[in-house]
Amino acid sequence: MRATWRWVHSDLRTHRGEALFAVLASAGVIASLLLAAALLGYAVSPWQRVFQQSQGSHVWLHGREGREGFDAAAVAPLAALDEVAAVSGPFRTAAATLETGGTRAGVVLRATGARPPDTARPLLTEGRWLTTDGPRDQVVLERTLARTLWAEPGETVTVTLTGRRGPTTRTLHVVGVAETAEPRYRAGQGDGVGWLLPETLDRLAPAATGQSVGLRLKDADDTDYTVQRAVTLLGAERIDQVTTWQRAKADLGGDDRLLGQIFAAFGLAALLAAAVAVAGAVRARIRGQAGDIAVLKAVGFTPGQVIRGFLLQHLGFAVAGAALGTAATLACGRWIPGRVGAAVALWPRLPGHRLAVTGVPVVAVLLIAAATALAAWRAGRVPPVPAARQAHPVARPLSALGRRALGRRLSPVLVLGWRSAFTAPGRARALGATARLALPIALMTVALVAWSTLGQFRTDPARVGRAAALTVRTAEPRPAAAAAAALEAVPGVADAVPGAEFPALVPGQTATITLRGLGTADDPYPHAIAEGRAPTGPDEAVAGQGLLDLLGVRVGEWVRMTVGGRPQILHLVGRSIEPDHGGRVVSTTLDTLRDGAPDLGPAFHALVLRPGADPRRTAAAVAAATGGDAEVRATADPAGGEDAPRGVLAALAAVLALIALVELLTLIGTGVRDRARDLLALRAIGLTPRQIGAVVVTAAALTALAAAVLGTALGAALGHRLVDAEAAATGLGAGVARLPDPLLLGALVLAATATGALAALAPAVRTARHRLADSPGETF
Repeated sequence: MRATWRWVHSDLRTHRGEALFAVLASAGVIASLLLAAALLGYAVSPWQRVFQQSQGSHVWLHGREGREGFDAAAVAPLAALDEVAAVSGPFRTAAATLETGGTRAGVVLRATGARPPDTARPLLTEGRWLTTDGPRDQVVLERTLARTLWAEPGETVTVTLTGRRGPTTRTLHVVGVAETAEPRYRAGQGDGVGWLLPETLDRLAPAATGQSVGLRLKDADDTDYTVQRAVTLLGAERIDQVTTWQRAKADLGGDDRLLGQIFAAFGLAALLAAAVAVAGAVRARIRGQAGDIAVLKAVGFTPGQVIRGFLLQHLGFAVAGAALGTAATLACGRWIPGRVGAAVALWPRLPGHRLAVTGVPVVAVLLIAAATALAAWRAGRVPPVPAARQAHPVARPLSALGRRALGRRLSPVLVLGWRSAFTAPGRARALGATARLALPIALMTVALVAWSTLGQFRTDPARVGRAAALTVRTAEPRPAAAAAAALEAVPGVADAVPGAEFPALVPGQTATITLRGLGTADDPYPHAIAEGRAPTGPDEAVAGQGLLDLLGVRVGEWVRMTVGGRPQILHLVGRSIEPDHGGRVVSTTLDTLRDGAPDLGPAFHALVLRPGADPRRTAAAVAAATGGDAEVRATADPAGGEDAPRGVLAALAAVLALIALVELLTLIGTGVRDRARDLLALRAIGLTPRQIGAVVVTAAALTALAAAVLGTALGAALGHRLVDAEAAATGLGAGVARLPDPLLLGALVLAATATGALAALAPAVRTARHRLADSPGETF
């Protein structure tokens, strides 16, 4: 064992540069994986991110209006509860309705000060917080509420409150938009939140107001027990509603299953690519020391000692790199500009942080150890000095095609570069190197497929089941033909499709599904059909993937359901992309629903806009055309209206690019070393040092080009299948995956090729300047 340690020490002193590269490569890969883990947690857990950044409350208690509610003195005992870490409020509140451009939404106005509260602090995303300067009546809107109203900082909204003397209407000036960890606004299911100054609320609702107080707990598991104690202290008669963090989390994070599963697959794939890259560097270093290994065996080292020596050495490199990468990420990651730095700064407060910080480096080191063990076992089989000529790969002769190309005066740099990249020193080894480099490029392409798929939710919503951008509901029913004609006369509206929606029950299922009647035989709705065809005849319908999975049926079968106590039998002629209700939606025409209910009229109209029409301006025009009698709502964005997932995908692509760069540098260094003996022959046939350097650059560029073409092709196919499979698993349905623009894929190939050429410049210069000596070190 002492001899092994002495050899390891001597080898480190002799090959300091290679040892440093191995440690830095491991550190870079580990840092990349940790950054990827932080980004995944940042994107997949939006509620947890907002909750931790805002010091959110686990429990909100909403008191009754008037004297029956509670005040600051009544909630003071809550702070003394052992389970309570902090109290937010109490805040005076008032229920109201906001309206702008014909769009209405319920809101709970909450009075707060000019300084945001420390606990349950709203996180500004646009504009500023409330001040006593500027407009008199200011309001900060919760983000989803602001998006529903198309309200931005600097604009005004109309607020209506119902008091004892009748409704009161005023104008509020929107000064900011904020995120909160409370349940978000959903039309017909929950009101949004608006923050304003106490004096503003006094002017709006001087008498009838409620109270709200938030409790931040020491342990989230104590929520139910704390709610019971708080209700007992305040009195059940004073509490109107209780909301908990579980509801808010389900509300904000319930639509992220698709993103979560895709990002989880990315994490595992990135770990595999990183392990392959570092293992390749280890194998290349061991293969480069084959001559030294042969000499060691000649002086008496056993195969076991050689194996132990390499295992100790490269495990030390891996552990040192893992420690360096982890320390650098935790210490300096928060200073990285953009979303990456924000994700690392928030990461310690997210669940699973300790597991990721310890698990990712440990798993990576174990994978590197497995690859090192295999390479060390091969090192133990290297023959001693009499067979030392096998330490360097045997160069293959120039192929007939290469000789013919040289005979036709094709550039020798290109011919020899092609030979170096794909045939020398061995075709199998060259193909393996190309495949290893193609792996991270393929994963980058998969990230681009996910990027393009998320982008189409905004750029091409009709392809993902969002053909109608607006929904119009009128308080007074009007004849369907007259209502549709009036709406279609509005500039920007291409079609006004009548519709109705009902909950339905299916035999043997306790959960409800959604039955929609959209369009008529003369005015069909443009469904996003992924399989089969659209309904055209009586009793024909299309269903989402979630409904097909729930009932265990396929396209072409008949399904039976009960709607309001009335049976309905439909023939499924197609599968549509359904982003609502987990895909548990069946859509037919209004004509089919009228067969069982002749008096059925449209409950709403779905507006399909003309290309280039602005939904916000069109909504305002619809409200003006209907005399303010209609409620206009924007169709919910399946992607949540956020760019965070796309930003995370871009950051993951950068992480994969770093892993690809490590693999590329390893391939270039290995190629230069393996082809060292060819330099004598190249100079002998008359190549200049500049041409020799150009051969090295050409070989690297061709390898990168082949890996990029292979990686983008495989990544596009894999990404398409992966996104469709995950969409089908979440109920959205396969058929939503979208390949990136060919120009973008071409740019990726060109970038990889250029990076390969640039990375090979420094080794090429050193190789061209190297003076060869006819010595055993060069000829063996």
